[in-house]
Amino acid sequence: MTDPRPTRAPRRHGPATRRRRSDAVAAVCGSLLLVACAIPASSGQVRGPERSVFEAINGLPDALEPAMLAAQFLGVLAIGPLVALVALIARRPRLAVAALVVTVGKLAAERLVWQVVQRERPGVTEPAAIVRGGTATAGVSFVSGHVVIVTGLAWVVLPYLRGRWRVLPWLVVALVGFARVYLGAHNPLDVVAGFGLGLAIGGLTNLALGVPMGDEREGDQQRSPSVPEAGNGAPASA
Repeated sequence: MTDPRPTRAPRRHGPATRRRRSDAVAAVCGSLLLVACAIPASSGQVRGPERSVFEAINGLPDALEPAMLAAQFLGVLAIGPLVALVALIARRPRLAVAALVVTVGKLAAERLVWQVVQRERPGVTEPAAIVRGGTATAGVSFVSGHVVIVTGLAWVVLPYLRGRWRVLPWLVVALVGFARVYLGAHNPLDVVAGFGLGLAIGGLTNLALGVPMGDEREGDQQRSPSVPEAGNGAPASA
């Protein structure tokens, strides 16, 4: 006699994850970009094309200052915990953990870089620098911590975005980097190296935690198609 009891789908213990080759590529390419910027920056000087780019951006009209002062706050350290909080509210616990890992990774990685490369801010290295908005005129400038954290967060957030929303994190990265040069806080290589370091941190974070294959909000409630029970139009066969 056929067993009339419905079959059950295997119980899921959590959302499926995967490790992407693109995350490994991001980690490697970001690290290489950091090294490529560190070599000229290690001299402590700002020369040639880098100085020209700095002067072109830093010398833009003062009318941009209010917008750039606001934009730079998108790269403060608190943005990492804020992204984690929003992720928890949106029921994305893996993204919340990734945002916190990126924040801690930024703090640790930039201090390692400071042990190798120490270049002063534009207020010291650039004789004609325009320092705006109370930006520090002295101190270690390489790399831009603002750019590191927004780039790392952009990379870990990307798998959770769809369509045109995927452009938004990179617009934030570009805006923060531009603002830091305009305000006289960093030289261009500081920003490019920060992008590379952030990319490496984001790639490594995704490799460690994985990214969801599907919707992370799915729980253990998915069931297989129902099987008719005896007495509901499917008589048991002898």
